[in-house]
This record gives sequence, structure tokens and C-alpha cells, in this order.
Amino acid sequence: MNDKLITLADTIVSYSLNVKESDNVLITCETMEPMPLVKELVKKIYDKKAVPNVKIIDPELSALDKKLMNDKKIDLLKETGKFEVDNYDCFINIKYKTNEYENSEVDKEISRKLGKKLEKVDDVRINKRRWVLLNYPSKLDAYKAKMPTDKYFNYALDAMIYDYSKMQKDIEPLKELMEKTDNVRIIAPDTDITFSIKGMPARPCCGTCNIPDGEIYTAPIKDSVNGIITYNTESPYMGNIYNKVSLRFKDGKIIEAKCDGDNAKLNEIFDTDEGARYIGEFAIGVNPLIKNPMGDILFDEKIIGSIHFTPGRAYDDAFNGNTSMIHWDLVLIQREDYGGGEIYFDHKLIRKDGKFVIDSLKQLNYDIN
Repeated sequence: MNDKLITLADTIVSYSLNVKESDNVLITCETMEPMPLVKELVKKIYDKKAVPNVKIIDPELSALDKKLMNDKKIDLLKETGKFEVDNYDCFINIKYKTNEYENSEVDKEISRKLGKKLEKVDDVRINKRRWVLLNYPSKLDAYKAKMPTDKYFNYALDAMIYDYSKMQKDIEPLKELMEKTDNVRIIAPDTDITFSIKGMPARPCCGTCNIPDGEIYTAPIKDSVNGIITYNTESPYMGNIYNKVSLRFKDGKIIEAKCDGDNAKLNEIFDTDEGARYIGEFAIGVNPLIKNPMGDILFDEKIIGSIHFTPGRAYDDAFNGNTSMIHWDLVLIQREDYGGGEIYFDHKLIRKDGKFVIDSLKQLNYDIN
């Protein structure tokens, strides 16, 4: 495991962030559990003659702080965030799951105010700085993945240190095809949705921001989405978990949202602001080592044979005009073992039951059975 942590640290510092001499690097870490990785990161950053700094966050204290937060504290967090983006070149954010429901009692108005105040800071951090986000393997993750802790730890690290340079080459023909495509149709159980990606850039994600990685994303033309999509994975959001989220669209806008659970709370998310009811991202997952959902979006959105179709903010490098304080990745797996499904580009079938069917893309099937 230690060798894999060293490889992961080197991947993050040398490949993902391409840390340069004199760069200032902020490592934000939840709990002390990820310390073995943090130590290796600090060593690698110093090896580059750059400057690391470590900030440790306790999730329980952070949740309590949000629950009791006032306007003065929100203003202070805005200033703190501005200091960080003004003074750091790179950001490494290491999450460590202890309790999915830790933030469930945070008032939605506090979350809204906080999101609004930090919107510009977050835009700089996401779109103008180099960053990596990962979840350090936890016992909770192992439980959700239905694996023994040691087995899960190795599985997670293997997914994180995948050969991203090979993936980058394999995904290039899909990027070229997406950038030539106008009409997209997605079919799956309780799903039949169409939209346009005409003129939109496609962005491969092969180890540069999220760890693990393995997707390619773009954004639909904002008002082009019509039909219904039903996601077949658990979808955590702000301390709650939603199952079988189903969204109906007309001319780009979510006109109906329901799930197997609290529909009122679900719709509160999409009422956060105007952009929350429009889509900011369409992406295809291709990581061959990630096959089953576990309620961790950093893994689930990379599942081979999946897509995610994301309400909320669009990324600057595939911008369709939609802005929002939310960006909620919701995942639909289309492999045969999850009910199957089809993707059509300009009325031509390109993927069926999670497998690409045209020759130029078959290298992305990897070892799907």
C-alpha cells in the first residue's frame, strides 16, 4: 500500500498539477487519517522546490460551524477564500468520509448565502488555478462498496493511479466525434432524452483534476434538452441521499423532479436559483477499474459504461451560458447489468449497453464483459 501511496503522490504532484519551482501548494485534508498520503505529498512538493502548506479540517466541527454560522462568519470565509486564491497556485483537497449525514441539519438559507458569497472565489479556484480533488479511502467507503477495508483500500488506490496517459490517447477519437456532433439521444429504462451539443468543446478528464479520473465532458445547448432521464445510482447532496432521481425537461428546463423519497427536499435543490433547473454538463464515464456505484461521486461519475447529466453550473471550458450555485453530478449506468441503454450521436448508435459499437471507439471498452 505504501508503494501505491508514493505513486499516487507522484501522480498528483508531477502529472495532475505539474507543480513547478516556487509554486505555493495548499493541501486541505479532512481528519488525520489521510496523513500517510499527505506526508508523501509534502515530500514530493519540496522535491520540486515548491512550497506546501497543510490545513486540517474536522468534519463534525465544520458541520457545527455551518449550522451556527452568521453573516459575519460568511464574510470572513469569503476573505479567507480570496486570500487563498490570491496566494496559492495549486490546491489539493483530500476528503475523508465519516458520515454522509453530517451536514443534514445545515439550514438551506445558510448554504445559499455561503454559496453566493464564495461564488467568485470558487470560480477562480476551479477555472483559473490548478487543483486536485480526491477521497482518501475510509471504512465508510469500504462498507458502501461492500468490501473488506484492506481490499477496498487497494481497489481505490488502483483506480486512482490508473495509467492516465494511455487513457488520454484512447479517448481522443471520442473527443473528436463529440465535437462534430449536433444531436444526442440517451435511452435507458424510464429514460428518453435528446439535446444538442453543436459547437461545444469536449474536455477529456484523464487525471488532471479529479482522482480517480476517467470521463469526457461537454455541455448541452442550454435550451435544447427535452424528455425524461431517470438515474439509477444513489445521489448524495448536502447531507441527504436521493434514490431514483427522475427529471423531466422541456426546452432545457427541469419542469418535474421526483425521487424515491422526499420530493419536496429534492425540489428545494432545483429551486436554489434559476440555473439549478438547467443542465451544465453532459459526460461519459470510462474508467475500467470503476464498475459499481458506492455513493461517492468522485468514483461513481467515472464508472465505465455510465453517463452523468448534471443540473447547475457549467464549466468555463465548456460553457453553455448556465450559471448556478449548484453543480450536482447525477449518474446513469447503461451497462446490461444495470438495465442497459443506448447513446446516439446524430441518430447513429455509438454505444449500446455500455459498450462502444463503432471501431474508432472500441479501445474504450477495455475489459467490459
